[in-house]
Amino acid sequence: MTDGDILVAQGVRKEFGGLVAVNDVDFTIPARKIVSLIGPNGAGKTTFFNMLTGVYRPTAGEIVFHDVRTTGLPPHKVTQLGMARTFQNIRLFHNMSAVENVQVAMHSRLKGGVLASILRTRRLREEEAGADAQARELLAFCGLDSDQFEEYGKNLPYGDQRRLEVARALASEPVLLLLDEPTAGMNPQETQDFVEFVRRLRDERDLTVLLIEHDMKLVMGVSDRVTVLDYGTKIAEGTPGEVQRDPRVIEAYLGKAATA
Repeated sequence: MTDGDILVAQGVRKEFGGLVAVNDVDFTIPARKIVSLIGPNGAGKTTFFNMLTGVYRPTAGEIVFHDVRTTGLPPHKVTQLGMARTFQNIRLFHNMSAVENVQVAMHSRLKGGVLASILRTRRLREEEAGADAQARELLAFCGLDSDQFEEYGKNLPYGDQRRLEVARALASEPVLLLLDEPTAGMNPQETQDFVEFVRRLRDERDLTVLLIEHDMKLVMGVSDRVTVLDYGTKIAEGTPGEVQRDPRVIEAYLGKAATA
């Protein structure tokens, strides 16, 4: 992957009836950077995420990912291009083991077809063994202990469910990972551990990361760049320090105490 922007959104707009949820936003994500998207509740952050990942089709504007116009593509097509996401509300297969949750996400990358599955060919068995080993490696990388690999998703502690969701996202082999409020519900130590984990994703996995996050200490500590939405409109963009000092951001979101 060459230097430059991995994703470019131009004039992206989303209307629901008469409500403008995202208002003609221009937005870029530089390769191998950690970018955060912040704003008050109702600012349009998750709606914007949903347009990037194909869940919503923009009312207007264009999204280009890896030099491919993805505007209007369905989510599975966007995933195949190398974009993966987690959700604000954890979405696991609760009655599957941690390993099985990760293996499900590998489906789009596996080559075995229906006939191979019926005949149980040697190639299919080797591919399945490789998928199992890769799933375990991803779970370990994301911080789960080996004795948790066979646990049902519903039985894992909350923080580990979050890590499992990230492992499942990584299983699709993304180059861009979108994390929607990944530390929601975590205690301060879990949050700090997750900050270090996000840095590892960038540095060791060569990933680009886009965060939606309400924890301003986390955002300002981990981000290379921060973009701020308010009522669906981009009001600021820059380094964490620049955004913290922006009067529009202070008024809309951070509050005066944040600059004290």
